[in-house]
Amino acid sequence: MQQREAPDALAVFRVCVGACVVGSLLSVILSGLVPVIWFGSEDGGYQDLRANSWLVLLMDWTSPAQVQRLVWAGVFGGCFMVVGLGGRFTALWTLLAFQGVSDINPQSGGSYDYLIDNALWLLVLGGGSQTLSLDCRIRRGCWRSSESISAWPRWLVLYQLVLVYFSTGLHKLSDHWTPAGGFSALYYTLQQPSWHRADMSWLAHVYPLTQTMTAGTWIFELTAPVLLLVLYWRGQGDRATGLARRVNRWNLRGVWVAFGVSLHLGILVAMEVGPFSWISLSYYVALFRGEEWAKCLDRVRLPGSRLVP
Repeated sequence: MQQREAPDALAVFRVCVGACVVGSLLSVILSGLVPVIWFGSEDGGYQDLRANSWLVLLMDWTSPAQVQRLVWAGVFGGCFMVVGLGGRFTALWTLLAFQGVSDINPQSGGSYDYLIDNALWLLVLGGGSQTLSLDCRIRRGCWRSSESISAWPRWLVLYQLVLVYFSTGLHKLSDHWTPAGGFSALYYTLQQPSWHRADMSWLAHVYPLTQTMTAGTWIFELTAPVLLLVLYWRGQGDRATGLARRVNRWNLRGVWVAFGVSLHLGILVAMEVGPFSWISLSYYVALFRGEEWAKCLDRVRLPGSRLVP
């Protein structure tokens, strides 16, 4: 893809992903659960563990001290990503540390670990520290740069987002997600203590609302691939013709973002699913082009924040 754009979208994505890594690992550290879930039973953990990561195996993962170092390597790597120091190398370092830790005990994590791993890998491929970073400050004497970058890393982020939703929708095979089951999936899920944050029995009084939300979520996920076409047409601007021009008259991206953000904020408030909502929303950064993010960031005045070419 030869298209180029401002680097701001990828930079904001980098900041969000780094914050998710730090938050995910610190939540375990501050809860005192590192020995419980990432040490073997002989060192105080709750079960015999089997590492899958080559890095952990190479480091002698059975040593609690090494596991602790790996956890903190992930924390510091995430911090360096937030401030934008080290570029692709830092993203790779953080990926190896985070993936190494999460692979020690897959039962302690969830699908959000894979979302974080994939986001880190996309930043290894695409960079992300060209602007809004210490790297930019060191190279150019300011925090931001208008130097254009290739658009393909952002489109890969978009593809990953769409793939997650579409594959999730396809895997909703239970009839509770369909009219055959009365669209009851969300109601029953929120009655399970292993998922909800508080008692949700009151939802019985607004059961039709949960049915509507179940149907809406399922349709939202299954139609996710259409979003790529909508965004492609939107990027054509005045060059769009025919159906593309007619579709562009409607702010379908805004509708999609509003529904998706509401969905994840609802999950965040009602359910205990780790950093799933935070990393999912991080991918939403890519729904807006670099130039759009640049306009937003222009309103933020940082010391030395003038743009340089």
